[in-house]
Amino acid sequence: MEVWFVIVVALCISALVSSFLNLFKKKLPPGPPSLPLLVYLIWLRRPISELEFILRRLQARYGPLMTLTIGPRKLVFVGSHSLAHSALIQHGAVFSDRPTPRATSKILNRNQKSISDAGYGTTWRLLRRNITHEILHPARVKSYSSSRRWVLSILINRLVDTSKSESSVRLIDHFQYAMFCLLALMCFGDKLQEKQIKEIESVQRRLLIGSRRFNILNFWPRLGKILFHNRWKELMRLRLEQEQVLIPLIKYRIRAKQQSLSNHQADEEAVLAYVDTLVDLQLPEENRKLDESEMVSLCSEFLSAGTETTSTALQWIMANLVKYPHIQSKLYDEIISVIGSRKSSQQQQMVEEEDAQKMPYLKAVVLEALRRHPPAHFVLPHRVTEDIELDGYVIPREARVNFMVADMGLDPKVWEDPMEFKPERFLPTSSGEAFDITGSREIKMMPFGAGRRICPGLTLALLHLEYFVANLIWNFEWIPVEGDEVDLTEKQELPTVMKNPLQARITPRI
Repeated sequence: MEVWFVIVVALCISALVSSFLNLFKKKLPPGPPSLPLLVYLIWLRRPISELEFILRRLQARYGPLMTLTIGPRKLVFVGSHSLAHSALIQHGAVFSDRPTPRATSKILNRNQKSISDAGYGTTWRLLRRNITHEILHPARVKSYSSSRRWVLSILINRLVDTSKSESSVRLIDHFQYAMFCLLALMCFGDKLQEKQIKEIESVQRRLLIGSRRFNILNFWPRLGKILFHNRWKELMRLRLEQEQVLIPLIKYRIRAKQQSLSNHQADEEAVLAYVDTLVDLQLPEENRKLDESEMVSLCSEFLSAGTETTSTALQWIMANLVKYPHIQSKLYDEIISVIGSRKSSQQQQMVEEEDAQKMPYLKAVVLEALRRHPPAHFVLPHRVTEDIELDGYVIPREARVNFMVADMGLDPKVWEDPMEFKPERFLPTSSGEAFDITGSREIKMMPFGAGRRICPGLTLALLHLEYFVANLIWNFEWIPVEGDEVDLTEKQELPTVMKNPLQARITPRI
């Protein structure tokens, strides 16, 4: 390892010295007075999971706007609600670009051909407009209601079967499988077999979990391809496996759609699939359609964004409802108040989406869990496109900016008793005004980001969380495992998960 460090120093010393001298040209946000070279070498040897802990210590010393110079890069971190609002809402255009794609991203996202990774330009606008107008439009989301009922029945049956054979249920496995069933149907337009779902789930999770191991490949990739040859081969092999799993599903959907159109056959139960919307997209900057590999990247993004974060958030919500039975009871009482008790409504076996919209306490429970346990503790990095002043400091052009999402949700200056789980804080005010999760008026928390780069699936994610939580509480009573207290300790993966996955005893209410 020492030999590798010497090689790195020899290759980049001139660039790092230049970066160090540039620190004095502009009044950057304060930060630790470390030499860029030393900081860079230290960070190469530290796991990324230590970043949040270190940032909290630095924030106590330097304030809510800090600069870390790691190698040739200037990283600016924002931990203030008001500064986040100023950057993302008031100066959104300047802060809405993405950094130049890293080496691994070029492989996985085909050189920024994904919504989350694309630069702030015409391609990004096309891809985002496509998903928001064609898939996430309220009318389209409603058309997937039968798909949600189907997935809910799968989840309920799996939980019932597991509870009969085991004393407790490990929930995250069932949540992830259910979300993959739902998102795969929305993506490819078909109810896939369990074997197909498992193949998709396996390759997607291996890429997600491996992303931290592959991160080192982004530091001087040319040298890394020599020093970490086997890891590069592993990344390429995983990408190939992903294409081998997803491309046949994409091709099958395209052929089926073309055959249906040529035969003038219309399936009344068919839904518009995400793949359907990608086929005829014309990339404006290149004047061509998407190739299959680029479709794989977009489908992968769609699946991961809709499954990992939602299933993780669902587990955090249920963990708090198991830990705090009085909150679970209050939520169950609200459900009864809306749809009636089982004695008076024997025909209603599930909470419908329209019912869930009438449950303010349900919404409050979901929002409180997103505040207390946001699946992502940081957003994807932004890149500023020009020098801009923020809080009296200059954020230089090309700087990478990130936002301390988890810390904003725990700020005692904004939230009373921030470590406590209190859904009541999100109940509508006396004027009937609901909490603005988009942060357009004021940012108090931002689990979905904010501004022009806010997660386009925000409304769909909230719908899924509310719908599944309501039905899980309606169908089962959730009880802690005797002698095994619910542990809310976090583990930093992608996304941030429970260190000890939730195990619970469930009792059908029927």
